[in-house]
Amino acid sequence: MTTNFATNQVDIVLLGDSIQLKGLSEKIAQTYFVKRFRDALSISTPKGQVFVFDYGVVVSWGISDSKKLQLAEIVNGYVVQRNIQEDREHYVFELSENANLSMVDDHLILPDYKTMALLSVSHALAQSAKLGRFEVLAERTIKDNAYLSVTLANTGKIPLSRKKLSMLRGELFSTKSDILLHFNLLDTPEFFWEYPEQEQKYLTVSRYLDLKPRVELLTMKLSTINELHEMLAAEQNHKHSSFLEWIIIILIAVEIVQFFCALNPWFFAVCRQSMRRCIFRCYRKVNFSVYFLWGNKVCYPLKKQQ
Repeated sequence: MTTNFATNQVDIVLLGDSIQLKGLSEKIAQTYFVKRFRDALSISTPKGQVFVFDYGVVVSWGISDSKKLQLAEIVNGYVVQRNIQEDREHYVFELSENANLSMVDDHLILPDYKTMALLSVSHALAQSAKLGRFEVLAERTIKDNAYLSVTLANTGKIPLSRKKLSMLRGELFSTKSDILLHFNLLDTPEFFWEYPEQEQKYLTVSRYLDLKPRVELLTMKLSTINELHEMLAAEQNHKHSSFLEWIIIILIAVEIVQFFCALNPWFFAVCRQSMRRCIFRCYRKVNFSVYFLWGNKVCYPLKKQQ
């Protein structure tokens, strides 16, 4: 099927985390011709072609501005976890019947305007938009947490409470999981298993957009995030171990004092005040409950012994 166009511009928009293609197909089929290709929905209009991908990307070929707004109102109703700010890219395309498909200086040259050719190119354009989102997310995460490694190198510790460390670990894990769960989207689409003759068009555009090197770089960024996560886990375990060590030290000290107090009540009267001061200084590290342990469970029985 060959398409006519209102403009010579192709627009790529990343709307959100995903798009519900089944519901959208039923809705939009009332107005336009719709066909499903695995993870993509093809929408044919009198003057343009639109491809909607289930991972949240819409690629519009030669659609007028008024038609874009009309279609956007429909598509937005089926977007899951819509982005606060939409990511947009624009390219120019033209027909050259005697030339092979190529892309130079953001300018696409197409041998024909058939739907299968446009869909093959759209797969690469849509993946590039999704990959760009992952790149920004990974880079921002690394940048926001870069101070942790610097602080650890300068001071030997991270000045965060155990709760803050847990929250930070959760944030890093969430970022890493969000990217990894969608990482398979960056492989060669399954669409080309059914239409292998169209794969060369996809590969031509993906090479221009540097999809493979960008995926490799994203993998390295994910490794950095994973190292940050492991570093925080080690620091949290160290803080927990230190916390337990202080508790053991305090309990041993209490047992020793209790032993001597049982032997000599006068010793208890002399040491009681100094022990209270010592425990009060340590409560920030071990837990305020130790102070009450001394006041309620140790002192009162000893008072009765007197």
